[in-house]
Amino acid sequence: MRADPDFEPLITERLRLRRSAPEDADTISAYRSDPEVSRTQGWERTDPEGVRADIVEMAGRSPGEPGGWVQFSVEELDGGRLVGDVGISPAEDEPGVIKVGYTISPDVQGRGYATEAVQALVDYALDRLGAEVVRAYADADNTPSIRVAEKVGMSLIERFEHREGDEIWYGVRYERRREDAPAA
Repeated sequence: MRADPDFEPLITERLRLRRSAPEDADTISAYRSDPEVSRTQGWERTDPEGVRADIVEMAGRSPGEPGGWVQFSVEELDGGRLVGDVGISPAEDEPGVIKVGYTISPDVQGRGYATEAVQALVDYALDRLGAEVVRAYADADNTPSIRVAEKVGMSLIERFEHREGDEIWYGVRYERRREDAPAA
């Protein structure tokens, strides 16, 4: 697998995926702080300062480079409105595996933006970064997120239970392997 220090925005039919910038923090924070969004996500902080700090920390890392996530803001091509964010991270101690994560603002959910953005991200990870496996985790009850994974050609690999103190989280792991047929 390789890093992409010369990343150029990914363009789809309706969207542009570009590196997130500190000025995106207020918008990202607003939808990530929505109770329906945050209950199925695992972010440490959703306040603007926390989101901005994460973006600044990620700015020093190239997509595909080990060491953590790289985040992309998802914008509508028509007008440039920020409608979500997606990210990638090489899996620790698993060469060739890239994790993807995705969040779309509730006010534009149901338009297929998540599927379009994640498809572009999966293709990028396999083609440009040379990943052998692209992986997504989701809350087991997050049906829309699971549907996105399935629509981009990922298959259910595992259902699991994660315990942290008194809290229990039920999740699923989806993957698409390089040798899998492209999503229709």
